[in-house]
This record gives sequence, C-alpha cells and structure tokens, in this order.
Amino acid sequence: MTTAEIAELINAKTVVDNDKADISAAYTSDLLSDVMGHCKDESVLITIQNHLNTIAVCTLVGVEAIVICHNRPVPDDMLEAAKREGVAILTTPMSQFEASIALSSLRPSK
Repeated sequence: MTTAEIAELINAKTVVDNDKADISAAYTSDLLSDVMGHCKDESVLITIQNHLNTIAVCTLVGVEAIVICHNRPVPDDMLEAAKREGVAILTTPMSQFEASIALSSLRPSK
C-alpha cells in the first residue's frame, strides 16, 4: 500500500512523502521501546509521538511511514529528519484506535 492510499483511508494530510514506500503492515504504539521490540519493517507506525526520536526508532526498525494522530503538530527537526531518512509523515484527526481500525486490512508479513 502506498502512503497516498493510507492517507485516503484515514483522512490524513501528507506532511512528508515517501513515494517509494510499500507498506504491508501497521503497528500502533506510543511507547518507542515497544516499537523497537515488535514493529516489523515495511510498516506504518500509528502514534501520537511527534518528536525527533520517533524518526530514529523508525529508521532503526525499517518503518516507512508514521501516522501522527489527533492532528498533533510536527516539529521542524522531526520534519527535517524524516526527509533525510526517507520516512513519510502523515497527520490525521483520528485517534490511534480509529486509525488502527481504518488500516486493519494491513497485515504483518509471516
């Protein structure tokens, strides 16, 4: 699934695009150590964490896109890091629960 398809499903605004992203799973967490331990590569992370460390964790585990819920603002340093690292950022008015349900068709690779 592309970031454009995800944006359409969750009424999201694309803040940083990664047109090369091929997303096959979704993971929801606000605890970055949990993301490091359990999130699969080629995933979209659904979270409220809107800071630079989120990009670092996503780069570490191979997350290709982040959905930031509740339309939380994205700080400039996070935007710059996402562009540099090739991680897409989308913002949505939805809660983590609502976004997770909307993206439930994405299944982790076995």
